Amino acid sequence: MNTRELFLRHVAQTSPAPLAFEIERAECATLFDRSGRSYVDLIGGISVANIGHGHPKVLDAIRAQLDKYLHVMVYGEFVETPQVHYAQRLTALLPASLNSVYFTNSGAEAVEGAMKLAKRITKRSRIVCFNGSYHGSTQGALSAIGDEYWRQAFRPLLPDVWHLNYNDPAAIDAIDETTACVLLETVQAESGILIPDAAWLKALEQKCRSTGALFILDEIQAGFGRTGKLWAFEWFDVVPDVLLLGKALGGGLPLGAFIADKCLMDQLTDAPVLGHITTFGGHPLSCAAGLAALNALIEEQWIEGVKAKEQLFRTLLIHPRIESIRSFGLWMALEFSDAETCKKVIDRCIDIRDPNEVGLMTDWFLFAPHCLRIAPPLLISEYQIQQACARILAAIDQNNP
Repeated sequence: MNTRELFLRHVAQTSPAPLAFEIERAECATLFDRSGRSYVDLIGGISVANIGHGHPKVLDAIRAQLDKYLHVMVYGEFVETPQVHYAQRLTALLPASLNSVYFTNSGAEAVEGAMKLAKRITKRSRIVCFNGSYHGSTQGALSAIGDEYWRQAFRPLLPDVWHLNYNDPAAIDAIDETTACVLLETVQAESGILIPDAAWLKALEQKCRSTGALFILDEIQAGFGRTGKLWAFEWFDVVPDVLLLGKALGGGLPLGAFIADKCLMDQLTDAPVLGHITTFGGHPLSCAAGLAALNALIEEQWIEGVKAKEQLFRTLLIHPRIESIRSFGLWMALEFSDAETCKKVIDRCIDIRDPNEVGLMTDWFLFAPHCLRIAPPLLISEYQIQQACARILAAIDQNNP
């Protein structure tokens, strides 16, 4: 029985038709399968590999930590140098009010922690979320997801969670003194890169301030340079009370975080003690890798090239069957007429029929299956962008009725 068959038999499946794509190795912005065929990576592990795959500085940091220790104690009890150094580095790059980091295992766990923090601080239960937002698959995070298709099979979920319309002025009026928090993606990812109106987002922040609700921004996908700034909220002149991070945070290893002011975060330490706890959150290997990845992202100036690469994609991706392109940095949604057309294009991009071909690994969006995802490592080269665009256009033509 080959590895693919074992995968289908013994690894719990998330869909009836997984890609079942066997990767032998990955390097920079290229994936290689077991036959040695190469693929330009336009997914980046869903915005995880912002500085590419196998970055030498990240690998060196992992090796150095391996020689010291792995897990030694539940999170928050021992002083673990990788956690301390990474928290210090993150907070130095954030507004002064975001100065205390709670590391988790994943972005979904960061969402859970932030919702608990909001309830603890405000003594309120109402959580305002938005239609079209994605926050994770755990019970609380799933309650906040803005799409009933994904929620309906798992009800009952958390009570008193309101779903309003993103970018809708009426949402401002719905926030009042009964609201514990407002939770939203700075830029909606799985709806196909939907960008908020700056005035609306600012009004949302101000309404939270006036009512005492916590303003929570989910940058699990948007963070770490994806939009052309280190943090997406920098484009909008707002500062969250709580910032949620994940994906690229761990440099390729599992890591999430929620970040707030210490005076807020300290309320999780008493009444009850251990108000929020995790065994493996902030694992020393993940923190060492994440810090190395963040330093490489900044020192090698990958963010500075994001906007030019975005424009190159937009210049090259012109085709009558592409109905629109929504983009914010190296984060794009190519819209087709329907999901079936999009899926055919994606499948043809991946399917290498000539050994001399370079394939293309891409995907769709959970709430916008008619849109093709482009979210490559930020270090993708101009030549690879040209290869990727040529491949997409050829795939469209090959599927043209």
